[in-house]
Amino acid sequence: MIEFVRVIFEAALTLAILGLVIVGSSFLLLIAINIIELVSGSPWRVPLPPVKLPEAELPHVLVQIPVFNEGEIAVDAVRSATNLDWPQDKLHIQILDDSTDETPAVVDVVIAELRAHGFDIAHIQRENRTGFKAGALAEGLMLSDAPIIAMLDVDFRPPRDWLRASVPFLLADPHAGFLQSRCEFSNYRTNWLTRAQGLLLDSHFVMEQATRYRAGWLFQFNGTGGLWRRAAVAEAGGWSADSLCEDLDLTVRTELAGWHGIFLMDPPVPGLVPERVRHWRVQQRRWSNGFVMVARKLLPKVWASDWSLRGKISAYALILIQAFYPCAAIATVSFVICLILRGFNPTVYLPLMGFMAAYIAIVAIGMTLMPYIVLRRGSLLEYLKTIASVPPLMVYISVSNAPSILKTVFGRREHFKRTPKARPTS
Repeated sequence: MIEFVRVIFEAALTLAILGLVIVGSSFLLLIAINIIELVSGSPWRVPLPPVKLPEAELPHVLVQIPVFNEGEIAVDAVRSATNLDWPQDKLHIQILDDSTDETPAVVDVVIAELRAHGFDIAHIQRENRTGFKAGALAEGLMLSDAPIIAMLDVDFRPPRDWLRASVPFLLADPHAGFLQSRCEFSNYRTNWLTRAQGLLLDSHFVMEQATRYRAGWLFQFNGTGGLWRRAAVAEAGGWSADSLCEDLDLTVRTELAGWHGIFLMDPPVPGLVPERVRHWRVQQRRWSNGFVMVARKLLPKVWASDWSLRGKISAYALILIQAFYPCAAIATVSFVICLILRGFNPTVYLPLMGFMAAYIAIVAIGMTLMPYIVLRRGSLLEYLKTIASVPPLMVYISVSNAPSILKTVFGRREHFKRTPKARPTS
């Protein structure tokens, strides 16, 4: 009986590791593309040159900021939006406020003050949170006809020149449905958790998002720090609330409708990362479950589309990337059980352990070292300390969130849970 159980768990371990290798292979391709570009001295793809428009021809821009019980953070967000360098008569701001606390009253005070200075700010409050963020965004769009929509989460503070720098790139490409700016994180150095997240998110934007764009692959809109063309949103069917990742959902539907995205490295848009493990876990669980929902909904449509095989595979690699977590969880649990069943004798597993250690090291260093150096995040010693904290953190979040992800795979609906945000202390 023990032998049978061991065989079952060793098979599970093998399949889980195979899944991790498959997920990791897409990262190896991204690393290879960067090496090829470095050797050749030129990127595979760059955005079209930005258009140069006289002031009178600049388009109207709608800035949407979803809010839920954020208090003073929402006040800061309103002021930050009015600081954007854009003609005041063409800058329209919506505070999409689903709050159930004192936030609306606090925000109303600052909105009244800014309206007195000529700013067009709409404070939109709904009777219920139907559709959560996607529902709020959709309702806001119905109240404006601006052709360009700028999206900012409540904790993001764009630089003053963000619209001046990014809108001309979107306008230059008539087939671009959205533009995603690189995001940075102003609380990056708060503690070990924020440093680990900063390292991973720098890798996401510099190595994953930027490289996918240059390779002509599907890459996602991140839900903040970006622009949408209203025509693309409308043609794709608008915002949908049937996924916890409404941004990825709209990205894929927009691409299926014949549009594509642009990724812009500079200027970056700073925001915040969760400073506590439990808040980060909530965020990661929402993202993972959202990706699963999008996969269930849209992968069949991607496969049935007229995209090239390369395009379909790249889309599958993006949408299924969250398979890492259940695979890592199954591999971890299976390995521990197998060790117990073998009397804690790891000899038979040493070759597999060595392979996985080398594979993880190659992917982790290959994906994070270049962004760390390019963005001048610190010394090599600080990098080594931070990268060492990532594997155990990923194992923890995998084991913690895997049951929820697997339930979503089999059709359970997850509810939107907001990531708590704290106002920076400095």
